[in-house]
Amino acid sequence: MPKFDKTGPQSQGPMTGWGLGPCGGCRRMGFGMGRGVAQTKEEKLKDIKAYKEALQEEIEETEKELADLQK
Repeated sequence: MPKFDKTGPQSQGPMTGWGLGPCGGCRRMGFGMGRGVAQTKEEKLKDIKAYKEALQEEIEETEKELADLQK
């Protein structure tokens, strides 16, 4: 949920992302059937790094938008 507005990625609705955000503590399996599997340390590290990259991209996009609006 990049903007923390409960709309999911590209405003497509909840549960449409990869579960890498702060609400996605467990890997989800079963297409929303409520069955989750605990992550290993390596999986969590990989997910946190991917989340960090997504946040960095979001910051870059926000900075570009701000720069365009300030012109």
